[in-house]
Amino acid sequence: MPPRTRAAARTLAIAAIAAAFASPLCAQPTTLIRHARIIDGRGTPSRTGDVRIRGKRIEAIGTLTPRANEPVVDAQGLVLAPGFIDTHSHHDRRLFEARDARAMVSQGVTTIVVGQDGGGRTLRQLFARLDSQPVAVNLASYVGHGAVRSAVMGEDFKRQATPAEIARMQQLVREDMQAGALGLSTGLEYDPGIYSSPAEVIALARVAAQFGGRYISHLRSEDRDFWPALNEIITIGRLTGMPVQVSHIKLGMRDLWGQADSVVRVLNRARANGIRITADIYPYLYWSANLGVLYPKRNFADSTETAFILTHLNTEDDILFSSVDGHPEYRGKSLAQVAALRGRTPARTMMDMLAEPDGDGAGIVAKGMDDADVDRLMQWPFTNICSDGTSNGLHPRGFGSFPKVAGPYVRDRHLFSLEEAVRKMTSLAARNVGIEQRGTIAAGNFADLVLFDPTTITDHATFETPQAMATGVQTVWVNGAVVYAAGAVTGRYAGVVVKRVTRGR
Repeated sequence: MPPRTRAAARTLAIAAIAAAFASPLCAQPTTLIRHARIIDGRGTPSRTGDVRIRGKRIEAIGTLTPRANEPVVDAQGLVLAPGFIDTHSHHDRRLFEARDARAMVSQGVTTIVVGQDGGGRTLRQLFARLDSQPVAVNLASYVGHGAVRSAVMGEDFKRQATPAEIARMQQLVREDMQAGALGLSTGLEYDPGIYSSPAEVIALARVAAQFGGRYISHLRSEDRDFWPALNEIITIGRLTGMPVQVSHIKLGMRDLWGQADSVVRVLNRARANGIRITADIYPYLYWSANLGVLYPKRNFADSTETAFILTHLNTEDDILFSSVDGHPEYRGKSLAQVAALRGRTPARTMMDMLAEPDGDGAGIVAKGMDDADVDRLMQWPFTNICSDGTSNGLHPRGFGSFPKVAGPYVRDRHLFSLEEAVRKMTSLAARNVGIEQRGTIAAGNFADLVLFDPTTITDHATFETPQAMATGVQTVWVNGAVVYAAGAVTGRYAGVVVKRVTRGR
């Protein structure tokens, strides 16, 4: 059979299986996936075989015989891997408006981990809503330090918290840990977390540690004060004994470029000393945040600081605006282009914008990393892949991170083997955030699976078309149900809340 005919037949078969799963009248207790190149997520070499799904779980792996009336998917040698786990996601921002999770499942992502950068919401309410109104992917969450700080301190957050306020924050952390949070997240470069003392963060982390929780952090600095910020998370790991993870690890300043080997040495030394530190990373040189984050002292009118930013951190051509209140025409334009529109210098334009109401909250995408550093940090054995993405932002990472790694990074750049890439997106991701029974293809595990073509999987999202869907992912199962097939979502909302097992007080 010619390649085009085989591909068409495979697409039709996949579509038929998806339709069968979508109809409760045709639902079957088991499904058999045959003739797959199985990459089980552990980093071991792939093997040819079959996988049987029963209900929400994987029943068996091996050379299996179809049963009477059992739906069969002929993988025809495509890769069958565990569903990818996005350990740092902001796709929850439109979770209930886009329940089909198209941005995620089209990449092969089956589980997202939210509550990142210290943000989030009351988890009992979120989890209850997901139980009654599920979405297409699984969701786990951290409790956000910034969220509990805002709940306790309100608008009076530009100071250190009092002991009484810290005690109230600890109670909120305790409640969310009891609800099933994975641990505590911080965004110490953002308001309101930037004003917290290390002692406050440690006090809250200790509460999460009592429940067997973890700590994940957008460090206090990814540029000027990177080394002290890295030391802070290592110190938290040492003092609490809990696993700690560096969110979207990067060297976000030109003066730091080329120092990835030094970062790896520090991380390895910490692990050798018993600190369970890990990291996640996305495969892009651009980050996304708000304009004010460029000023750690929030001294927006300081011309010397502004000159430093545009010399050492980002140039006027490398800062792109994604959202500016009152100026929709700025979306997608660089600081240099906006400055030309305003008839001002880039430095003056930036300070003028920051002086406008809510100007510090203007969304930006900025180039801050070096290719060689991203590669080296990604190759560290304890770094897993994440997106840090959204479903409606300007940054392409929300639609392209995982196919970019599984495709171009493996196939074209040969950064690592396909088996290692899958490990970094599955079992390592699960281990780094404490998720069990997902991330590997094993009997008894939940049937979160992705079938993809390793020769064609690739990202298409760019800054010009950030919501362009990836290609190469054929079928995605979440808890045994097909949620994506033949290039389209199926309308199945099979995701569940993934909780940490509550322990401790």
